[in-house]
Amino acid sequence: MNTIWSKYVQGINTLYFTRKLRFDDMFAAQYKALFALDEKKPFKMLEIGCGPGALAEALHRYYPNAAITAIDRDSEFIRFAKSRETNIDFIEGDATALPFPDHSFDVTISNTVSEHIEPSRFYGEQLRVLKPGGICLVLSARRGIHVTADCLASSEHEKLFWDKVNAVDDSMKRFSVCQYPMSESELPLAMEKYGFHNVRTSYATIDLTPDHPKYSPETAHNIINANRLCALDSIESVLHTLPEHVSPEEIAEMKRLTNAKYDARITQYDRGEKQWDTNVSVTMIVRGEK
Repeated sequence: MNTIWSKYVQGINTLYFTRKLRFDDMFAAQYKALFALDEKKPFKMLEIGCGPGALAEALHRYYPNAAITAIDRDSEFIRFAKSRETNIDFIEGDATALPFPDHSFDVTISNTVSEHIEPSRFYGEQLRVLKPGGICLVLSARRGIHVTADCLASSEHEKLFWDKVNAVDDSMKRFSVCQYPMSESELPLAMEKYGFHNVRTSYATIDLTPDHPKYSPETAHNIINANRLCALDSIESVLHTLPEHVSPEEIAEMKRLTNAKYDARITQYDRGEKQWDTNVSVTMIVRGEK
């Protein structure tokens, strides 16, 4: 059983609820235009590094005629994904040794995975399992815009906690996180280098601003609480990765402070006290053909 990523790097709440928002149906038209797939045609799609399944769920809604398989090496992610969606084939497995025959899929897709895997293995396996003429879609997070409400600013206690943690944290190297980052020009060049042609790039921008009137109160709460869950997951991961440097009491206090801040932000929203805090994510989409 492999739970390294969900336990030490990014928890289920972080990946599922943030991606559930970013791939919500309100953004489907933008993604489908950039993916440029024939949604009326039946096809077989493989998501690589699916995490707890939010993107796979969205793809199932975007492309109801597609047969979707999703793979991740983290057992807990796959367990969670299977518990929520039965129309997708979720499989535990390795992106560098895909458990499928040659020429099995019409489309492969991945989201924030390429930076964690050596490129020749990442692209080589996709080239192998894709049918001739198949499409490879690589989604990669780029620098966006993040504006925090004043009530969510870090207290002196929180700053001291994170200063202590950051001084000793080696988890990026220890768990091979983001060991193969690429720039906006390097990503398409790598796809071409490892066998794909007709490569093109595009960018999806997703604006999550709870105070914007286009969002319902339910969605606004979901935006705020998704950020809360990310913050809580980050604190919880410290207890797993650096148990010798933090105590359970310190973790509990950090969680208390975090929940108090996000409770205050929810109260501000409910009272109509606009803060205009925002998360604007930018996702680069590299599309190539076999």
